[in-house]
Amino acid sequence: MVKKTKVAMIYDFDGTLSVTDMQNYALIPEFGMEPDKFWAEANQWGRDHCADQVTGSMYYFVKKAREMGISLTRENLAETGKNIEYFEGVEHWFERINYYGWKLNLEVEHYIISAGYEEILQGCKIFKFFKNVFGCSFAFDETGQPVWPARIVNYSTKTQYLSKINKGLGKLEDRAVNEFMPDNKRPIPFNRMIYFGDGSTDIPSMKLTKERGGNAIAVYNPKNKDREVALKLLRDGRVNFALPADYREGHQIDKVVKTILDKLATERDLDDLKAKEKKKIA
Repeated sequence: MVKKTKVAMIYDFDGTLSVTDMQNYALIPEFGMEPDKFWAEANQWGRDHCADQVTGSMYYFVKKAREMGISLTRENLAETGKNIEYFEGVEHWFERINYYGWKLNLEVEHYIISAGYEEILQGCKIFKFFKNVFGCSFAFDETGQPVWPARIVNYSTKTQYLSKINKGLGKLEDRAVNEFMPDNKRPIPFNRMIYFGDGSTDIPSMKLTKERGGNAIAVYNPKNKDREVALKLLRDGRVNFALPADYREGHQIDKVVKTILDKLATERDLDDLKAKEKKKIA
């Protein structure tokens, strides 16, 4: 059987697949707080201590939990992932697109690169569909409580995970990401990547994907005023498409992604035909 051509679909999570931040659904309410108030406090703590926003908020979650006697074990964090609300069509998107790719002899792999927490993502309904998840993560002590940020993912570090996907590297293979690898040895070239994001924190990844021949899609919540953010990314040349975050069959994202997959399969088949012609005169 002919080996299938790999394609990577890479997603931010909060505001891209889920309607809002993953911590807002169950984790922050467990503190008896409204999300807006919690994030305002966490971000202010970060500014007061000159902390990176992501690192500062991770610490603030741990600090607040200790003050309130709330356990943040891996199991408890994963439990909060069960309450996440997704945009229309997300829960059925992966199997449907995988099947569409399969018919084109494409192997579609899905990845998350998110500033959200891996421990929460591990409890979400759609976790099983991802080849790998690159998110922020905690280190835990012998009692199971978080004590340190084990991994930080922010707008500038997201791009390194694109390179890991490009080279077929695992989560912890940090040194290898900068080592030379010939383009023809890389499992998933950038032109076979589709990046989905919703805002400014995704700009470096969107721009890198687009500039190297892949496709970047800015999504926006069709029920609020986020459309202008996505359109600005399109006007500024950061993305190829600005589309409402509706993943149902027959809607814009579905049509665009299927067209991209059609193009990738056609280009591959054309390259195969050209290679056969070259053999005739070799």
